[in-house]
Amino acid sequence: MIVKQELKKLSVQDIKIDLGEVEILDKISPTQLAIFKLNLRKYGLELLDDKKSILIERIKKVIVELIHYTEEPSKVNFSDFLSEKLSHDYTYMANLFSEVVGVNIEHYMIVHKIERVKELLVYDELSLTEIAYKLHYSSVAHLSNQFKKITGLTPSHFKKFKDNRQLGLVNP
Repeated sequence: MIVKQELKKLSVQDIKIDLGEVEILDKISPTQLAIFKLNLRKYGLELLDDKKSILIERIKKVIVELIHYTEEPSKVNFSDFLSEKLSHDYTYMANLFSEVVGVNIEHYMIVHKIERVKELLVYDELSLTEIAYKLHYSSVAHLSNQFKKITGLTPSHFKKFKDNRQLGLVNP
């Protein structure tokens, strides 16, 4: 809504405003662009106009959507999926991502998967087996190994720790 209002103030017509992306119909002048950037900063928003930064953000967005909002397993491997979705060579994207973000795409995905596992453990609606299946792990052991590598705790210790905190048995 903020982005739409700021574009309207500059008499720039948008085609599509989606989470993290804006397509505009009109050509925007350098002055309008500078004003737009300045106005967005007032709301804590930033305009990325560097193609590499935009691609990195798009990669992150695809990963988050895939892990947090997709229920069904992908029928193709992730590198093919990402290449097709973003119309770029996977090797190029992987190298760029590692260079800019400081971790490779696989590690970034694993960290997000573990965050999702933690959320699901906190909600306490699914068993660890169901969580492993939902997040497309080959086994509960594989999930547990990754969880411990990232958090330093096993999923059961994490769950026990969370339960004890809720009961007030652990000091913050």
